[in-house]
Amino acid sequence: MKRNYDKEYASSFIKGLSRLTGISESKLKKYALENNLFNVLEHPRTIDPNKQQLEKIYILNEFISVYRLLKLQEHTSKLSFTSSKVAGDYFTALLGGIKDREKFMAAFLDNGHNIIEVRTFSEGSIAEAVVYPRAILQAALDCDCRAILLAHNHPGGSMSPSIQDRDITQRLISIFTPLQISVLDHIIVAGTTYHSMMEHGTLPQTSSDICYNAIFLDDRKAAEENETDFRVDISNYSKSYLSNCCFPESEDQTDEDEWEL
Repeated sequence: MKRNYDKEYASSFIKGLSRLTGISESKLKKYALENNLFNVLEHPRTIDPNKQQLEKIYILNEFISVYRLLKLQEHTSKLSFTSSKVAGDYFTALLGGIKDREKFMAAFLDNGHNIIEVRTFSEGSIAEAVVYPRAILQAALDCDCRAILLAHNHPGGSMSPSIQDRDITQRLISIFTPLQISVLDHIIVAGTTYHSMMEHGTLPQTSSDICYNAIFLDDRKAAEENETDFRVDISNYSKSYLSNCCFPESEDQTDEDEWEL
């Protein structure tokens, strides 16, 4: 095999993977002679699986991600995001194993920074994913959240935020600030490591120029949307969301690891 895998463990891994995905052991062994064995999970199309095998690989990856998350929550009944490290560990467990596509997610939190809901808003190609701020706004209003965490992965392994990463972050901060919903951080996952905009002091300030157009992450061209296609019914939302809808003065971002509740 190409890498110095323990033969016994590698053989067991191949047998289990074959049983779970339907890909023959001989095909997996032949692939492993010249390639990274983990590509089968991280870059499944490299082994040319059929449609059913690919679906089984995706299900297996989802299972592994959920297992990692459950391990993080093993000693707590309710996961609370108290710092960027907690958020970074959480999203690294969720996104770190995805190497064949970009995935953009948001976690909606209550007043105590406990998770109300975590949702995926975009899954793109290995180089880009299109994100629609309006969909995130609608989801935030639906769950009556008080804070939001943003996260996406860089399949290429770079931890540096792109221009588009900073752009979408500022757009969302500008949208949610007048609704008194805090965007606490944007986590960028690169394999087993992550970059926190809050920790690095690069979380953008709010802007009075609110833009709802979609944007392609890692692409310079923003996607155009029909402004008349979107409506948010705010009649049923609490007054705290809708009061004081002018933008407050910008405040300096803190470099502290812990977030104030």
